[in-house]
Amino acid sequence: MNASDPLPPWEPPMIQPLHHGTINKFGHRRNDASHAEIDGIPIDDLVTLYGSPLFITSEQRLRHNVRTLRHALETHYPHVVHGWSYKTNITSAICRILHQEGSWAEVVSRSEYEKARLLGVPGNRILFNGPYKPRPILERAIAEEAHIHIDHLDELTQIEAIARQHDRVVPVTLRLNFNTGFTEPWSRFGFNLENGQAHEAAVRIRCSPHLTLTGLHSHLGTFILDPRAYGRQVTLMTDFMREVEQDGSTRIHYLDIGGGFPSRNALQGVYAPPEQAVPEIKEYAREVGTALNEGLSGRPGPQPLLIFESGRAVVDDAQSLVATVVGTKRLVDGRRGVILDAGINLMLTGLWYHHPVRLVRPKEGIPEETVLFGPLCMNIDVMRHLVSLPPLAVGDRLVFTPVGAYNNTQWLQFIELRPPIILVSPHGTHELIRQGETLSSLCEPERMPPHLNRNPGQWPPLPQPTKA
Repeated sequence: MNASDPLPPWEPPMIQPLHHGTINKFGHRRNDASHAEIDGIPIDDLVTLYGSPLFITSEQRLRHNVRTLRHALETHYPHVVHGWSYKTNITSAICRILHQEGSWAEVVSRSEYEKARLLGVPGNRILFNGPYKPRPILERAIAEEAHIHIDHLDELTQIEAIARQHDRVVPVTLRLNFNTGFTEPWSRFGFNLENGQAHEAAVRIRCSPHLTLTGLHSHLGTFILDPRAYGRQVTLMTDFMREVEQDGSTRIHYLDIGGGFPSRNALQGVYAPPEQAVPEIKEYAREVGTALNEGLSGRPGPQPLLIFESGRAVVDDAQSLVATVVGTKRLVDGRRGVILDAGINLMLTGLWYHHPVRLVRPKEGIPEETVLFGPLCMNIDVMRHLVSLPPLAVGDRLVFTPVGAYNNTQWLQFIELRPPIILVSPHGTHELIRQGETLSSLCEPERMPPHLNRNPGQWPPLPQPTKA
């Protein structure tokens, strides 16, 4: 250092115990690996071109994931369809890739239904879930022969009225809920099996000249870590199917087991690392296939289609979020704090997951406990409450992955503008698939009442300081 060089900022001394190469209190070994590329494209090059923060999507990983999931189930049961969960990530290019792979659209709102149609998905390849389906979109879905999953009796009544008005018979699916004994029941959706609601709804459909029951659907929840839950789910659904088919006129054409398969993410409260806590997809497929084949044994005629609506397990690890360090500080408890240009407005799932994070480029220095803050002027804006990282400086870049599930649908326009999303293709190219927000795009939907159009003619003078 020359005498003319500026002195580095002073930091108070601290004592930090070192445990090089040992297991930390969360059961993880230190991982000093960097994450410099995505599908062969340097992350630094992408940030230089598109800016930071930046969502990067891997088309190759997306296609691989959905093929792997479908193949795992087809190994045990031949008639399988994947319904892509629009609410997990509704980015048009991502939806289109999965539709190219043969996935149907699973939607839960009017806007999602209309987007699926806009993307070229025919009505008979749309699974229409959700507790709120306004009459106009129900009428369209019925006319276009979408698969409508009934959530409650009022919806059933409305569908029957539409069918009567148009003098037609509408095929419908009942959404069921029940207790498998392996997961917390999601009893707010659909008709309960244990208290008889599902049976009553099935009887009402059978007695209606305008409705016919052709499908059964249930969804256990999200991030299900016990594959046995799916085996029990299928057993309960096939038992109910046999009951409703006893009338001789009802025939179930498909069983929809919903989604809930986990990704290799780190759920808060689960201290084992994902590679230990998350079962392989083949374990889920084995449970589903075994129960399905047992439940359908001896059933005459064509066997029903098996539909699964996996979202997280398809897209989560196909997308990464790159963030840049914009400031550092030493917290009062001695931990290092790092401020990033990406916060929970972009990665809302950071409230439930310890998203794995790596440096784009390796750094020298002794790793220590670090808190990763976002840029928002909110105390809850914490991307990671505790992670072991070497000393970071302004301009260093971090990669959070997996982040593809729910962040592009739950993200918030709050304080900071939302960044671009890009797609890296298997051919080594990259393209913008969603533009970043600008002030113009943010203000475009707003309207100014005429009486507010006039700017203040003159601001009042600033108060002048006076001596005490």
